[in-house]
Amino acid sequence: MTAAPQKEHEWLQQLVGEWTFEAEAQAGPGKPPEKAKGRESVRSLGGLWIVAEGYGEMPGGGTGENVMTLGFEPTRGRFVGNWVGSMMTWMWVYDGRLDASGKVLTLDSEGPAFSGEGTAKYQDVIEIVDADTRLLRSRTLGDDGEWREFMVARYTRKVEPMAPAKLVAPHGTH
Repeated sequence: MTAAPQKEHEWLQQLVGEWTFEAEAQAGPGKPPEKAKGRESVRSLGGLWIVAEGYGEMPGGGTGENVMTLGFEPTRGRFVGNWVGSMMTWMWVYDGRLDASGKVLTLDSEGPAFSGEGTAKYQDVIEIVDADTRLLRSRTLGDDGEWREFMVARYTRKVEPMAPAKLVAPHGTH
């Protein structure tokens, strides 16, 4: 069985690379937002999937690690994947779609409700700002049917410094 990458798989490849991020999360009613930062390494798996491994500060303190996989399932015409983190036992399963602009991937999921009772609907929204910048917005669906953003992270591609040019003397000179 051999699958050939399609345009949706190629879209995911723009996430491949080394990134740093700064995040801001809502801490709760009447509390100031909490900030965090970290890094992420994203690799391609056969041009069909991406595997993103993140490490960084947790809002409120401590450190955390996470792994995200994303791919595209042509038979369903949907982006699929999952997210797991060292700070929880829940595996977030993604089912998503790309918007008409080709810049915003919305990933639907379900997970533990903030209230601590039952589950709730969530979305992680990846927005491509430019080749070296992307946003990740996390939001949950309220009882009133409105989406409420509770976290936004800005990812910046790490640019490797250029090595200094090596000076080579012309042949025959010292």
